[in-house]
Amino acid sequence: MSNIKKPIVTDQAPSAIGPYSQAVAAGSLIFASGQLGVDPKTGEFPAGVEAQAKQSLENVRALLEAAGSSLDRVVKATMFLKDMNDFAVANAVYGTFFSEPYPARSTIEVARLPKDALVEIEVIALA
Repeated sequence: MSNIKKPIVTDQAPSAIGPYSQAVAAGSLIFASGQLGVDPKTGEFPAGVEAQAKQSLENVRALLEAAGSSLDRVVKATMFLKDMNDFAVANAVYGTFFSEPYPARSTIEVARLPKDALVEIEVIALA
């Protein structure tokens, strides 16, 4: 019996900081773990929610490309914000990465994110 899920690994996105995969391909879907706005080359956060949202989406893009997919194949996204007052800024950045038909999306304010990030984004995409 072959393994039905395949881990996706790339050095173009931050390494997993726990017992999880950066992304997993399962059948015709790619499940990308939540991506913080960490620069994978430096391990540092850029300043501000706008820059962190952009880096988070660049990390998502890198994972999808490593899996042979792309942002235009995303069907569902979830954005986690430390402060819902940052929604308009994060949403504007998000809008520059996607085009119609847009993925389904949820945005959730959370009390705290890993490493005290301001934004984290996870996606499900077609392989």
